[in-house]
Amino acid sequence: MVKEVDGVMVVAHELKAPLAVLRQLALSFGELGAQDEHIRAEMISVSERAMRQVNDLTKIRKLDEGLFEMEPVAVRAVCDDVTHELQCLFKENCRELNIKYTNRAKLVNANWELLHSVVYNFLLNAMYYAEEGRAELTVGDTKGKVRIMIRDFGPALPIGIWREMKKGRIEQPVSIAMRPGSSGLGLYIASRFSRYMGATVGAVRHRDGASFYVELPVSKQASLF
Repeated sequence: MVKEVDGVMVVAHELKAPLAVLRQLALSFGELGAQDEHIRAEMISVSERAMRQVNDLTKIRKLDEGLFEMEPVAVRAVCDDVTHELQCLFKENCRELNIKYTNRAKLVNANWELLHSVVYNFLLNAMYYAEEGRAELTVGDTKGKVRIMIRDFGPALPIGIWREMKKGRIEQPVSIAMRPGSSGLGLYIASRFSRYMGATVGAVRHRDGASFYVELPVSKQASLF
């Protein structure tokens, strides 16, 4: 496992520099017409999202060092922050994101940065596969925990990926058949970060898509109140 992680880290570091150069080149263009300006904005957006995933990969090696502190985290605030960040991307791709909060427990035991990445990666996948033009994010209580679930309406989730998610972990990035354009990298990152936080990840297969979720323990601080 260590060798696999180290291999991923090497790839991540190799990708980081050219992605940064691509973004800088796009920013360096002079005044452009409307169509070219749209292309530049898309180049910047794609490179920034790729750099975010590369940065997430570099964090995986740091998990073993215990550098990410656990603390009471306002789960709705994390979800609000992610949805605000991705709202333009959803709009540009003619996608609608429906949000529903029903959780009574407001604080979970987590790390803000890692939880933000988990929700971000789940929502990004949902955006790509929201074939009916919509995705759903729900936050609710379940068996003493708080569940964040993201539902898409895309192609069926392969049984193999569903089984890996059911076990609560994906050991390495994998390709996802029937869902082209996805390497499963986001699911791998979400799985590793969730395991570090003592959270559980899983997936639900639907006839018209899939739901991915993370369940987090309620903060002891919240339980005192």
